[in-house]
Amino acid sequence: MKNLRRWTAVLTLLALIVGSFSFVGSAQAAGSEGQLIIINKKTNQLAFFDNGKLNSTFPVATGKSNDLTPEGKFKIVMKIKNRPYYKEHIAGGDPKNPLGDRWLGLEVGSTYGTTYAVHGNNNENSIGKYVSAGCIRMHNEDIRWLYDQVDKGSYAVIVSSDKSFEQLAANSGYSLNTTDKFTGKVFVNGKQQKLDDAILMIDSRLYLPLREGFGLLGGIVDWNPNNMTVTATVGKKTIVHKAKSTTAKVNGKSVEMTASRLIGNKLYVPLRDVSKLSGYTVKWNGEDNLVSLIAPK
Repeated sequence: MKNLRRWTAVLTLLALIVGSFSFVGSAQAAGSEGQLIIINKKTNQLAFFDNGKLNSTFPVATGKSNDLTPEGKFKIVMKIKNRPYYKEHIAGGDPKNPLGDRWLGLEVGSTYGTTYAVHGNNNENSIGKYVSAGCIRMHNEDIRWLYDQVDKGSYAVIVSSDKSFEQLAANSGYSLNTTDKFTGKVFVNGKQQKLDDAILMIDSRLYLPLREGFGLLGGIVDWNPNNMTVTATVGKKTIVHKAKSTTAKVNGKSVEMTASRLIGNKLYVPLRDVSKLSGYTVKWNGEDNLVSLIAPK
């Protein structure tokens, strides 16, 4: 009887051990499809991946010299609002604080999120340049958005590369979801068109690549990377829109819309909002997998 109890206890322990290994494996697999930040020092761009997709890209500033901003894969171990700048005794949230008001601390070597970070700034003109002592600076509006999206425990990969963000993500072991491209037909004024940059399906919505899409409508598109604002002229409509915002100015009047997406350095606008912005009629035929855009009369 004692031997039976002993073997029962052993078998139970083994089952728990096996189960724990299975759980760890599934958690690691899920993590590869969760969130990932990639900073490319060669282009001074940051990409945010979420649920297997490239969600957004942002301009950043990095180290004054190539060795100052470390390269590798680092965990985000701290999320702090209004972190003081201890070196010069500047309070958190002070407009003079060079750290801005958001801090995503990275575990680099023996530092635990206190030395290297993705953070805001007190000089918006520095973004896009090589000016920091090692941290990654972002526009304050961008880091506030990213801070609310990214989870503590996610990873940031820092590289200097000519590869695309998708390639870098795959090389880092991140599982990409590539099944979001619209494979149907696109017609403009009754004529079928081919887009080099595909219409994307994001969160059950179709998104049109703004530059190429508005180009098919006879539009002219100008992009200002400093303030991330696009100005487009389509027919009698002049559209001014800041990337990822939920409004646009059409001939000077504010128009509400679903937020645009900045993906792989390309701006995408919701297809259903193209009518509001350009005046074109937009028709979507789900059965035939067909999108039709018709110019105003």
